[in-house]
Amino acid sequence: MLSFILSAMAYDRYVAICNPLMYTVTMSRQVCLLLLLGVYVMGFSGAMAHTAFMVRLTFCADRLINHYMCDILPLLERSCTSTYVNELVVFIVVGIDIGVPTITIFISYAVILSSILRISSTEGRSKAFSTCSSHIIAVSLFFGSGAFMYLKPSSLLPMNQGKVSSLFYTIVVPMLNPLIYSLRNKDVKVALKKTLKKSSLS
Repeated sequence: MLSFILSAMAYDRYVAICNPLMYTVTMSRQVCLLLLLGVYVMGFSGAMAHTAFMVRLTFCADRLINHYMCDILPLLERSCTSTYVNELVVFIVVGIDIGVPTITIFISYAVILSSILRISSTEGRSKAFSTCSSHIIAVSLFFGSGAFMYLKPSSLLPMNQGKVSSLFYTIVVPMLNPLIYSLRNKDVKVALKKTLKKSSLS
């Protein structure tokens, strides 16, 4: 679901940079509600697909799951029936969850980049880049770790490595988001520099 939120945010950045005078009209309350509804529908659809195909499995192995949460791939390891269809569903759902937002984000940023390059002043270009930088960092961290976890056959990914990767995109990335986005604020940057200077002197 977070992947679709990030793609909606990319569309928001596209409108803010490429069509700033029409921003309030284009990103109206109705449009924001439709984007939010789309995010929830896609997230719910993926969850229902996994649940529907998980019901057909029989679990007869050890009930302990080698993971810090009840994730799909560790749960499939506990099945004593064939999980081929479930693994196929994981690839399809994750492919859609990563593919559609990635295409949306790439198209948005391709148009944004071409608009930024047309800005004549250096100050205007740097301001436009700084508007997008925090979102690009969040997108890279989330999609990189998510793709590493789910778009590999489970036989090629050791479970301990999978645990680290899923921990990264479910906990570390959301925790970093407030920091990433708040560093755009000049006051926060100044406060951070002062804190770092004090800690280095002490």
